[in-house]
Amino acid sequence: MNEQDFKTKMSELLGQINNLPANERPRLERLAEETQTRHEKMKETLGNLQESLDHLRLTVKYLVFDLEATRRENKYLRKLIDSQDND
Repeated sequence: MNEQDFKTKMSELLGQINNLPANERPRLERLAEETQTRHEKMKETLGNLQESLDHLRLTVKYLVFDLEATRRENKYLRKLIDSQDND
């Protein structure tokens, strides 16, 4: 369910709650409000998680780049040492 669908369904629910007898409304209104609050919190948490994953991906790319550079340098230095030993 996307954000627009959620808002539409929530509006429909609130409309149906308003048509209920007055003694039943407060409890259901509170539950609907809690649901909306939880939805917002979940959306925020999901955004934070996505941001963390993006940061992790970037960090891994930097680590892979650094590892490849270190391997190249290591290979080059081994060749230098081998060429000095052969001389």
